[in-house]
Amino acid sequence: MDGPLAEAGGGFIRSRGMKFPKHPDFIKGKVRRLLRTNAYEQKEADAALRIVKKGDVVIELGGGIGYMSTLVASKRAIKSVHSFEANPNLIPYIQSVHAANNVTNAHVTNAILGARKGKVDFYLRDPMLGSSMDLIEGEETPPSTKVDVLNAKTVFKDIKPNVLICDIEGAEVDLIPKLDLTGLRAAIIETHPQWIGPEGMDKVMRAFMDAGLAYYHRGSHGKVLCFRTEW
Repeated sequence: MDGPLAEAGGGFIRSRGMKFPKHPDFIKGKVRRLLRTNAYEQKEADAALRIVKKGDVVIELGGGIGYMSTLVASKRAIKSVHSFEANPNLIPYIQSVHAANNVTNAHVTNAILGARKGKVDFYLRDPMLGSSMDLIEGEETPPSTKVDVLNAKTVFKDIKPNVLICDIEGAEVDLIPKLDLTGLRAAIIETHPQWIGPEGMDKVMRAFMDAGLAYYHRGSHGKVLCFRTEW
């Protein structure tokens, strides 16, 4: 059987026709189950398939396991997708996902974007997808590594993206208002109102509206918000 719920030969899990190499640190438990049932990043994926078009240049902030970058690169005839992921341990896996799906126009960089160049502590946890730049109240300080911070304005100027996909676990309230969003025609962002609160949500939405992107209800679902310059 070679369908959306079938496990491919050669050590892969299939999701929406894409192949994800089995990995004991990443593809397990809930992640494995959601992949097999096409429910992994479902809201973001549905939004991307509705919004991303032929010829787009996509920038992704928060690469995860490479799901969204592989999706847009393999399902839409985009020019390129540029993914920035803070967790250094995820980079080889994302690259293996791209390779497994014969994706050649997806690029991944181990870095985050910020107002200026520098470095930041990134805390590594088990499960690895729970790693982040923030300490959790009450936890013993986990091992950390230094991650590059790239100047966001320079990156946007160099790449010239017209579509943004963003899932950075609450850091959107600090980063989005600092970005030059005026070159975008569309954006998909998973917000985290439980962390950034109503004022943070207002700040994020205002940044898009000030850049000429209107809330797009057909692509939005719950905490996943879409914006477009034209409907």
